[in-house]
Amino acid sequence: MAKIGIFDSGVGGLSVLREILKVLPGEDYVYFADNANCPYGEKTKEFITERAREISGMLIGKGADIIVVACNTATAAAISTLREEYSVKFIGMEPAIKPAIGMTRSGVVGVLATAGTLKAEKYRHTRELANGKVTVVEHVGQGFVEMVESGIISGPDAEDTVRASLKPLLDEGADTIVLGCTHYPFLMDTIRKIAGPDVNIIDPAPAIAKHLLEVMDDEGIKTGIHRRGNIELMASGDDRVLRRLAGKISSLLPSLQSSHR
Repeated sequence: MAKIGIFDSGVGGLSVLREILKVLPGEDYVYFADNANCPYGEKTKEFITERAREISGMLIGKGADIIVVACNTATAAAISTLREEYSVKFIGMEPAIKPAIGMTRSGVVGVLATAGTLKAEKYRHTRELANGKVTVVEHVGQGFVEMVESGIISGPDAEDTVRASLKPLLDEGADTIVLGCTHYPFLMDTIRKIAGPDVNIIDPAPAIAKHLLEVMDDEGIKTGIHRRGNIELMASGDDRVLRRLAGKISSLLPSLQSSHR
C-alpha cells in the first residue's frame, strides 16, 4: 500500500484525485489545499516555489511515497526545484496540447489556463509541439478559480464567467479546448454548454492518473490491491468547499478525514 501526496493552490486538484481514484482506489491519500494563498496564477515564481517546498516537506513528513503537483501553475514554477531537492518522485501537470493536435479538425486549438501557466517557460516548451501543425490560441480563465473555490460550478453566474473567457477562443475558430488548470474541470458541464456539442474539451487528469500508475510500477511502489484506502484532507484556509467537493468524489473510500494546517 502506498501513500500518495497531492497538492494544489485549492480545491482544483480534487479533479485529478477523482481520476486517480479510478485506477488506484486502494491507496492512502493526503491532499493539501493551499487555499489561503489561492489563486497562484498571479503570484510570483519565487512565492509559489517556496510554498511548494513547504507543502512537499509536510507531505513527505506525513509519509508520502510519491507526490502529485496537481496544479499547472505550481508545476511550471516549482517542479524542477522539487525534483532537485527531494528524493521522492513528483508527478506534474501540463496543458494537453499534444493530444489536442490529433483531435482538432479546424486546425485551431484553444488553451484555457491561468496567467501564471501561460507565461511559464514550461508551457512555452509544450506549446512548441504545435509549431507548423496547428494554431494555438490562448485565454486566461478569468475568475474561474475564484468561482470554483467559492463552490460555484453552475448557474447563470458561472455561465457568464465561462462565456467571457471561452468566446474569444471559439471566435478564433478553436474546435478543441485544452483545460490548463485543475480547477476548470469542475466547470466542465458549463464549459460544454457554452462551447456546444462540436467542440472537444480536454481534461488532462485521466492521463496524469495513468502516468502516476506507470511511475509507481517503475519505482516498485506497492499498491493496495485488496483494500480500500483513506483520504486525509488538509487546508491552509477554510476547508468547507474542499470537504464538500471531496465528499462527492470519495465514494470508493471508507474514510475521509479533514484537518487544518
